[in-house]
Amino acid sequence: HYDLDIMKHGQDLYDVTSKVLLGMRTVLNDFTPDVVLVHGDTTTTISTTLASFYQKIDVGHVEAGLRTGDIYSPWPEEANRLLTTQITKYHFAPTLANKANLQKEHIKDEDIIVTGNTVIDSLFMVIEKINNEKLLRKDLEDKISNLGYTYDETKRLVLVTGHRRENFGDGFLNICNGLKELAQKHSDVDFVYPVHLNPNVQKPVKEILTGIDNVYLIDPLDYLPFVYLLNKCHIILTDSGGVQEEAPSLGKPVLVMRDTTERPEALEAGTVMLVGTNKETIVSNVSKLLENEEMYKKMAYAHNPYGDGTACKNIVNYLKKVHDEV
Repeated sequence: HYDLDIMKHGQDLYDVTSKVLLGMRTVLNDFTPDVVLVHGDTTTTISTTLASFYQKIDVGHVEAGLRTGDIYSPWPEEANRLLTTQITKYHFAPTLANKANLQKEHIKDEDIIVTGNTVIDSLFMVIEKINNEKLLRKDLEDKISNLGYTYDETKRLVLVTGHRRENFGDGFLNICNGLKELAQKHSDVDFVYPVHLNPNVQKPVKEILTGIDNVYLIDPLDYLPFVYLLNKCHIILTDSGGVQEEAPSLGKPVLVMRDTTERPEALEAGTVMLVGTNKETIVSNVSKLLENEEMYKKMAYAHNPYGDGTACKNIVNYLKKVHDEV
């Protein structure tokens, strides 16, 4: 209903923050909400939270309480979470561990609601849709094929996502060199990388990985085709956040190319492994999962701690209850 026209070439965090903050002033004046829901840890999240605070509108933070303990990892997301928490009225925490993080920061128990994570709701809804609608499935297959990759059921697929700012530079060089070695070592495996449009990602990826037969560098995917590939892949190698919750719900081991994660529950459950941006570590652990079936099954069948797909319902029911009481 509202387009703040945020995306501009060459912008930085100053540009995004100021555009969202000023744009939301108009939206909030027009819409006059009782509660503003913000999600996750993006620059949009903290900017909208601040805009709501300036108009004394209560904020509900969906996916509250995630922490790494280092404001520069991931950057700027960890600081965005911390700052959003200070203004938030209703803290919708995905897990009990997230609730414990908020309690340590002196957030009142009655303002913390453990809901599961909405990303699992969305994932289950989309998977059901893809499985039940043949035309949709064909359309997604065609879209992915038109980008340059056609799924082959006879081959295992490693799906790669990488875009974190803290990995720019040497981190991405290491990641790309690791992928190159893996592709050469496992020529019977397809490596598909939807490449983020940021030039800091595009440059090293294209320079190092172009021309390798079993590496497919494709344009970024919309959510539905991405979920289609996520469901088909054997392993996911990522520096993303939400994928650490989505992939285990589908029984896919996740190797995280970061040194820290705000999702320790996945580490404890055994669905996720931190490999950082060290080339040897990436190559070694992906190879183990490709070569060791027992190790693969141990990760693939581990319990996913992020909810049962009812987070949205839990949030809506809570807000209805609070509204009725008011």
